[in-house]
Amino acid sequence: MDLNKLADALIPDEDLEPIEAYEEKYPARDLPKGAEVTRLAPSPTGFMHLGNLYVALANERIAHGSGGVLFLRIEDTDSKRKVEGAVDVIRSSLRYFGVQFDEGADIGGAYGPYYQQQRAKIYRAYAKELIRRGRAYPCFCTEEELAAVREKQTENKLLPGYYGEFAKCRNLTEEEIYCNLAAGKPYVIRFRSEGDVNQKSVFHDAIKGEITVTENNQDVVILKSDGIPTYHFAHVVDDHLMRTTLVIRGEEWLASLPIHIELFGALGFRLPRYGHNCSIQKIDEAEGGRRKLSKRKDPEASLVFYREEGYHPLAVRTYLMTLLNSNFEEWRMKYPDKPLEEFKFSIGKMGKSGALFDLDKLNDISKEILSSLSAEEMYDFLCEWARGYAPEELRTCLADRAYLLRVLTLCMGIGSKKRRKDFITARQAAETIAYFFRAPQNLSFRADGETVKEVLGRFMASYDPTDDNAAWFDKMKKTADALGFASDMKAYKAAPDAYRGNVSDVAEIVRVALTGQANTPDLCTIMSVLGEEECRRRAAAAVASL
Repeated sequence: MDLNKLADALIPDEDLEPIEAYEEKYPARDLPKGAEVTRLAPSPTGFMHLGNLYVALANERIAHGSGGVLFLRIEDTDSKRKVEGAVDVIRSSLRYFGVQFDEGADIGGAYGPYYQQQRAKIYRAYAKELIRRGRAYPCFCTEEELAAVREKQTENKLLPGYYGEFAKCRNLTEEEIYCNLAAGKPYVIRFRSEGDVNQKSVFHDAIKGEITVTENNQDVVILKSDGIPTYHFAHVVDDHLMRTTLVIRGEEWLASLPIHIELFGALGFRLPRYGHNCSIQKIDEAEGGRRKLSKRKDPEASLVFYREEGYHPLAVRTYLMTLLNSNFEEWRMKYPDKPLEEFKFSIGKMGKSGALFDLDKLNDISKEILSSLSAEEMYDFLCEWARGYAPEELRTCLADRAYLLRVLTLCMGIGSKKRRKDFITARQAAETIAYFFRAPQNLSFRADGETVKEVLGRFMASYDPTDDNAAWFDKMKKTADALGFASDMKAYKAAPDAYRGNVSDVAEIVRVALTGQANTPDLCTIMSVLGEEECRRRAAAAVASL
């Protein structure tokens, strides 16, 4: 069979460049010895999983820690899964969480284009070369014929796929091929495998270590009937021409590894190193153990969740680093003030089993991150979150910068001996301090209504906004004494039944009336921030509500 003639008949594009031209156009990268070229290659489905960020951070740390390159490639060959606006979601999500690309779909670069749809001619050129070498052929099987094959394999408990006796078009004669073409039958281009499933070899996975790999015997589709490549073929060509040295991807791709190894070999390409990371898991008590984080069951699986709630990007990055490298936490405890970029990331320290997601741990890290911010930094963070995700009421609350800086200075304990760690997310922080901007509703007092009226009436009658903290507290104690509460805690502990309560109970009534909360930062300072008029208005409203 004249394979050159067949290649021209199957892929007749006259303007295809020879593969040598692409090898020249995308030369080996001029990088320091040991530098890694890594990539993130998501599909534009409109959903960014926490696992995408997990892999992106690993790729970023490995590339930049070695003096290499990280690029973003959009694998958009599957038009059925493509969602309008999905690329913007990918870009904005990764940018928000601080993933820095050196080149790619969002910024360009010498090894582009970085959208697979725009690289169609490149794939066709390499597919044509495989046909010339006898390593690819046309397949005219219909969907119905393929379905019948799958059914037969299932019934007989055979390995599914297109191989051996089931590869109907593998050995078509030259006459049969050209008759089918003359008849206008649609076709795909399949890879002609030379593998034997009875042959196994040891493969070094960059994360999992030594694993056993069975040779591929599947004649997989490499070009679909519309001339667009499948993932298997496109990523092999792209990773070669973009000079990727290390591919980190989910362990669900382990089953496809034999296909990719054979494709690289058939094309004469150097195989990059592969590392298959384990999935992010969670404890599911209902299911009795661990399971993979699910985008259908778990809101925390989506990166949108962290942006809507207002997790600081550094908190999420820091938490994921604790999952990615086993020695990161020890390093962070030793160097709490150093940037994450100074940590020496190691692919060898990545877990060989599933990483367990722990929202409580993320929240603890988030508290630490937010408590380290200045009032100005916290204000900017809240405003940035509010523009995209806060309801109108909360956005209004954040409008007065000078006032909010006073609130944040108080609530974050700035200037005190020990910083407070009350804030976890922007949403929770905004809701926590909302009483500074609006009067509380549906007040809940532990004391009865008459006691509340007595306490608020007497204390507010004595309240003077010019009092310092000592004078303010002295009036609180006088209110307690006058109403039968103990102002002396020692006396109260010695004979609690002799009193209606103690001074802290009196303060709690005032606190709930003014803020709606039983626990707050310093109440005297809160009243100073709110102002005398607002404090008296809220106290009166609380009495009226009883």
